[in-house]
Amino acid sequence: MIRRMSLLLAGALMGASAMSLVYGTPGSTANAAASDTYRNLAIFGDVFERVRAQYVTPPDEKSLVENAINGMLTSLDPHSSYLNPEAAQDMRVQTRGEFGGLGIEVTMENELVKVIAPMEGTPAARAGVLAGDYIAEIDGEDVRGLTLSDAVDKMRGEVNSPIELTILREGADKPIKLTIVRDVIKVKAVRYRVEEDVGYLKINSFTERASDDLRDAIRKIEEEAGGADKIKGFVLDLRLNPGGLLDQAVGVTDTFLERGEIVSTRGRDRKDVTRFDSRAGDATGGKPVIVMINGGSASASEIVAGALQDHKRAAVLGTKSFGKGSVQTIIPLAENGALRLTTALYYTPSGKSIQGTGITPDIRIEQPLPDELLGRDVTRGESELRGHIQGVEEDDEGSGSSAYVPPDPEDDVQLGHALDLIRGVKTDPAFPPNPDQAQLQE
Repeated sequence: MIRRMSLLLAGALMGASAMSLVYGTPGSTANAAASDTYRNLAIFGDVFERVRAQYVTPPDEKSLVENAINGMLTSLDPHSSYLNPEAAQDMRVQTRGEFGGLGIEVTMENELVKVIAPMEGTPAARAGVLAGDYIAEIDGEDVRGLTLSDAVDKMRGEVNSPIELTILREGADKPIKLTIVRDVIKVKAVRYRVEEDVGYLKINSFTERASDDLRDAIRKIEEEAGGADKIKGFVLDLRLNPGGLLDQAVGVTDTFLERGEIVSTRGRDRKDVTRFDSRAGDATGGKPVIVMINGGSASASEIVAGALQDHKRAAVLGTKSFGKGSVQTIIPLAENGALRLTTALYYTPSGKSIQGTGITPDIRIEQPLPDELLGRDVTRGESELRGHIQGVEEDDEGSGSSAYVPPDPEDDVQLGHALDLIRGVKTDPAFPPNPDQAQLQE
């Protein structure tokens, strides 16, 4: 059975090599590569059979194969992975903006689950989970040895059921145990409020309704203010936003642009370039816009910030963003789940890749840390992740910055500075930006 599986896989890979031949790969090289691949697959088959037949306890063969696949994918970069049928379904649910769980964005680092950011108003946020926390145990079970997908599965469960997390936090003298009650997580893509004469727009994640919800929020802000003429400008808050759907990043950016390129993606083939352009119609009527970012702003957030910055449509304020400039394509595998594979890097309208470097703000404003976080590392960045794809423009400085936002707007120095700029209380050479000075890629 294993030998036959190896032959089938080798045959498929030989077919892939033949496709490469169309682009000029010498046939002899393709055949040699296929031969090496077959030998390596035979080794995999032999190891699988040994484990299956001789391991001290009978292993779960399905898990063995899934873990082998995930090992292959996670060795490529931190964002490629295999989604079994359950995980693929969970992903579809999440992009719709509603799912069950604790409300945290996580990744895997040093064999532990690392919290990127807790979502506002969720059980995790209320229980005191912080960005940068490491989850070492889930209901008393060690996280080491689990895949990220396995750990996430364990953190999900029946609504109203409790879960105990053991957290390692920098600066804490011992592990922290938190009991959290699971709940239905309904992610509101956009939160908004009227700050007297300024519209505040907070995008939490780029789910399926992000761009539609953004336009609705702008309309409601103008209504609550007593008319569009009562609003001096808008603050678009993308801090702690881990990203989401590419089409929603395009739609959100298009909300503020009249014309021009928003983003382009480029794959391994130089000819594999896809460009996304804006359509006529600025929902704000050309009002001044400030985009706020920090080390928790990643992926789709960086597409929006980079495009509005390049077009000189908005000034970007805060600290350097996370630096995730790669695109993951979800490839369905019929009833076997899906493959999440990094297939391209994206580039801002000026032709810049932010992979491993991030978006540098026009106006750098640091957010002071509260006493309980002083001395702790709250910096987040792609360049810190083991095995991340090296960006074409990556330098020694790397990407990322502090990923802290105070819960009380009164303590939010970055927001206060943005509001003062729009109201004219403060000035800065970078605000308002001049669209005539935009330097875009032709």
